[in-house]
Amino acid sequence: MSGQGGIGHGGGSTPPSFTMEQLFPYAETTRGVTVRVAPNYLEEQSDPEEPQYVWAYHIRLENGGEQTVQLISRHWIITDGRGRVQEVKGLGVVGDQPTLAPGASYDYVSGCPLKTSSGTMRGTFQMVAEAGWPFEVTIPEFSLDTPHAGARPN
Repeated sequence: MSGQGGIGHGGGSTPPSFTMEQLFPYAETTRGVTVRVAPNYLEEQSDPEEPQYVWAYHIRLENGGEQTVQLISRHWIITDGRGRVQEVKGLGVVGDQPTLAPGASYDYVSGCPLKTSSGTMRGTFQMVAEAGWPFEVTIPEFSLDTPHAGARPN
């Protein structure tokens, strides 16, 4: 990521470098496929008076295995700050069913609104390997917190 726009740094100095763990604080690997997650609270789209709190989350899939794999569907389990659970299932992600060759990655950004100032998300991606066998990849549980609520450990 170093050298790309959008990161402020002192004039003439080298842009900062970041590790994957800093950029994506949540990660889980299943059968060679790593799912990394970086949630971000969207204060400008949130309205605590309503109450309506909105987060974007950046997902990065990395195929560290030896076979090409395809993401077929998703299953999310979303829990708000009061313990209410909502499940979301559907084909693909953001209208796509990406295929990842060995060593390839795929990134997408989506969002989640909640009526509470905190919550969690976790789930699975249903994948199929080029050999034809289906398997599930774990999406690590990650926290959705407003800057005012303070992050909760997983």
